[in-house]
Amino acid sequence: MRLYLAVAVLMLAFVAYTEAQDDTSFTDKFDRFGQKLTEIGQSLAEKTKTAFNDMHNSEFGTSTRNWFSDAFEKMKAKFGEMSQ
Repeated sequence: MRLYLAVAVLMLAFVAYTEAQDDTSFTDKFDRFGQKLTEIGQSLAEKTKTAFNDMHNSEFGTSTRNWFSDAFEKMKAKFGEMSQ
């Protein structure tokens, strides 16, 4: 039982020692947090832009745009016929 207690006390002392060695201040941690958020935002923006471009250039995107263009032209022609 004493061995377990001694190991636990040594672990607590080790943890306290390693945390005391940390020289970073709160402002440094806050700056690093801000940098990480910026990196995440840039990464997300890049991935979103890539996904949008992939969708835009895909066969599905092209055929959908063509279908909407044809449907719009047909609708314009119908309204043109109706107004004459």
